[in-house]
Amino acid sequence: MASLDSVQKWDTECDVLICGFGCAGAAAAIEAADTDPGARLLIVEKAPAEFVGGNARVSGQSLLISKNAEALKTYHRAMSANNPVAEELLEEWASRMVALEPWIEKMATDVGSEYLHGTGWSTRDVVLEFPEFGAAEAVQHTATILPVPSGVWLALKANVDKRGVPVWYEAPVVDLIQDPDTLEVFGAWIEHQGKRKAVRAARGVIMAVGGYEASPDMQRNYYGLGNVKPLGTPYNTGDGVRILQKAGASMWHMRNPGQSGGIWPGIHDPRQQTSYLRNFMLPSFSWVDVNSEGRRFYGETNELQLTHYKMKSNGRWVDVPLHVADPVHMIFDETTRQAGRLVMQVMTWSAVVNDPLNGREWSEDNAAEIEAGLVVKAGTIEELAAKVGLDPAVLVAEIQAYNAACEAGVDDEHGRRSDTLQPIVTGPYYAVRLTPAIVCTGGGAKRDMDGRVYDHDDRAIPRLFEAGELGSFISDLYQNGSYLTEAMITGRGAARSAVAEIPRSGSE
Repeated sequence: MASLDSVQKWDTECDVLICGFGCAGAAAAIEAADTDPGARLLIVEKAPAEFVGGNARVSGQSLLISKNAEALKTYHRAMSANNPVAEELLEEWASRMVALEPWIEKMATDVGSEYLHGTGWSTRDVVLEFPEFGAAEAVQHTATILPVPSGVWLALKANVDKRGVPVWYEAPVVDLIQDPDTLEVFGAWIEHQGKRKAVRAARGVIMAVGGYEASPDMQRNYYGLGNVKPLGTPYNTGDGVRILQKAGASMWHMRNPGQSGGIWPGIHDPRQQTSYLRNFMLPSFSWVDVNSEGRRFYGETNELQLTHYKMKSNGRWVDVPLHVADPVHMIFDETTRQAGRLVMQVMTWSAVVNDPLNGREWSEDNAAEIEAGLVVKAGTIEELAAKVGLDPAVLVAEIQAYNAACEAGVDDEHGRRSDTLQPIVTGPYYAVRLTPAIVCTGGGAKRDMDGRVYDHDDRAIPRLFEAGELGSFISDLYQNGSYLTEAMITGRGAARSAVAEIPRSGSE
């Protein structure tokens, strides 16, 4: 932390300083402005204006809507059994969740956007990830805001713009300014326009700067992942985790299984910092995934996106072992190559942000990626194996075994869905390296639904608040649509808490 002695003069002042301009930061700004229209607000955002929005901009935009608080608590309690959350926290979250939908609808209608029951990018009305835990009773429907992609984020940003909340872009928070004895927060040091500026926050600071999924060092040290790329923003490099640790906060949920959002099959273009997501809606199934030995290792087509890439093993939901099997290759034939793009276009930073800004997109028939060498092509499976560093005899035997399972109509070894057993027989043949890809990380400072951050003695740190992905209360398994809605709830709660603080007077 930085003490008041580090400040010779304050460069600027506000009532509430909001660090981060994703879903949580936007919700905080909207709620603070609506709660106290006279409050002086300032948002500081690490990314340039064209890259603003965090993971909210490129997520699936799913919003969990529930109308049964008791069922929702039961469901989340079961999903969190391996790392329980406090009952009072669960109670507060559930009660706010069942009351959230009208606010979301208002955010959409106030800026001329369309609120939709459904995912927006598929025909599903609802995604129920873990039915055995009570999903059907807990989740009334999935919702979103159009357009696809980015509709939820665009509506929230438009609401912030409408309220005239000032934003500093390319302005990362560097440190909090605190009393070293009481830990009370007075403001923050911000890098802005090439200068370090002391920003005084008369009522409080809200940290909503996202997680650490784009930090290779933190991924290695907190989760043991040596080769992983984010699906979302490249600006989530763990700044908030480091700053809150220095601030004296008690940390939690730093190593949820799969970081709750799961470890997904990504395809990384080395020209980008982030990863594409392999297309889970590809209509052709003449493909398999093989591990570093050239062998299949799971049921590839079993709609694992519906459980955020968790699979049942030994009676428990665990991560699909893409990170354990790495390097993994997707092996496919000409039929799949012609069936459509290998990657999703309605989500991920690579597809939604980078491609449009760079004036390109993944080619419909994958031909451009073959030409660029991202997808490897060969006339035979033996030749393909040699090109990607696999034992040709092993890979040939594995494809033969898979094709035999297709002919038999049952995959005894890996339990792949029978309706997706489509043989790999039409040359030429292709391989693409799959990169373990992360949706987001939930670790951060321990907090409540009003954003209050707690120290190691379970005391709230004065005038410090946290919201969104950073410090999420989700501790184990994750239900689709919970992250964005939690970001809204905690952003709004943190804003109300901060605005309610009595403003300091004088130069403190």
